[in-house]
Amino acid sequence: MTAVLRAESRQLVRSSLVLTGLLGLVLAFVLAVFPGFAEEAELIEEAFPPVLLGLLGIEEIHTIEGFVGGYIFSIIWLLFAGIYFAYVSAGMIVDDIRTRRMDLLLSTPVSRESVVLQKVAALWVPLVALNVGLFAVLYVGLLLIGETLDPVTLVIAHLFTVPYLLVCAGIGIVLSVVLERVESAQATALGLVFVLWLVDGLSHMDPDFEWVGAIAPSRYFDPGDVLVHQEYAFADAGVLLVAFFALLAIATVVFVRRDI
Repeated sequence: MTAVLRAESRQLVRSSLVLTGLLGLVLAFVLAVFPGFAEEAELIEEAFPPVLLGLLGIEEIHTIEGFVGGYIFSIIWLLFAGIYFAYVSAGMIVDDIRTRRMDLLLSTPVSRESVVLQKVAALWVPLVALNVGLFAVLYVGLLLIGETLDPVTLVIAHLFTVPYLLVCAGIGIVLSVVLERVESAQATALGLVFVLWLVDGLSHMDPDFEWVGAIAPSRYFDPGDVLVHQEYAFADAGVLLVAFFALLAIATVVFVRRDI
């Protein structure tokens, strides 16, 4: 039975397209300023606060690879897209419980485990929309400003965003089955992803505290390594996938046992 998956997928189409459009505009604007930015990159980098350099993981900012990895992927993917996935997934279960739609849904021949899995599976909509849409905007934008970026490397960088976004979704779905209010679940998910991103960035500033950032999903996805150095951390992607399945299992177990 895939009725839940189809219904959730349809509900996510509009928000996914809107988000892709908005982030596409941001991406286009950022790319447009790169030619002038590159000419003054050295001065700009010297003027950057060390905190900001640590948060964004900026390196070789005078190159298009460093610019895309340090600005576009760090802000659009790690922060904005991560927050979106956590926020959306945080409302998937608790909203249905609060509005009593879950009672009606569970009166049909569908298990609670299936409900959780199908709702999370519906996230394929924003995953595809964001990756395809922003890849197209980025690739065309690079051509328009006269820059080139290896398309294979760019595709791999986009693929590496998937495990990271799934972990953000996993955080949201756990909160969705644990908390009793939609607003609380979504606000907590949003704040938690932001704080984890912040902790990871700040922990790089002091070697004695760098281990603290190991709890952050952003620690296991470095777009700069992919785009600048062509280093593909498959092991880190595996860690994120394991973390996602662990969070999904926790959410499923809690929801099965929860009295609604």
